[in-house]
Amino acid sequence: MVIRSMQASDWEQVCQIYTEGIATGFATFETTAPTYESWDNAHISSCRLVAEEEGTILGWAALSPVSSRCVYGGVGEVSVYIGANSRGKGVGKLLLEKLIEESENTGFWTIQSGVFPENKASIKLHEKVGFRYIGKRERVGKIHGVWKDNLLFEKRSNNVGID
Repeated sequence: MVIRSMQASDWEQVCQIYTEGIATGFATFETTAPTYESWDNAHISSCRLVAEEEGTILGWAALSPVSSRCVYGGVGEVSVYIGANSRGKGVGKLLLEKLIEESENTGFWTIQSGVFPENKASIKLHEKVGFRYIGKRERVGKIHGVWKDNLLFEKRSNNVGID
């Protein structure tokens, strides 16, 4: 398995994995996958990764800005999705470790994730790579008409933004 930069040509497989995550009902508030153009515009171009094995993408991770305000320029929001057949095999850990490295190389001092409380695997993954639990946003959004809580995790850089 290799972790490499995501290319536009990866979108078909990336979108399939995103659709599998959406289908779980506890990975995102999204109910349908966006077009590549919409996804591309919403994510930071330098921090997009895929885990690939023999031409098959097993998972992906990317950062999106948390705000358009310049003071938050060093804060990114994590998306990490693992294909249904690749979960529980360490793919997410490798992707997040590389995303942390890439984010720091790009000047991010904080990356954060919002995780549904039901998504136990994602909670464990974030904790395993050094994210800390910040708090719970109660009833922050609805999915399929049901209010959902969201747990906020963050990873502060030990190298960027410490001066």
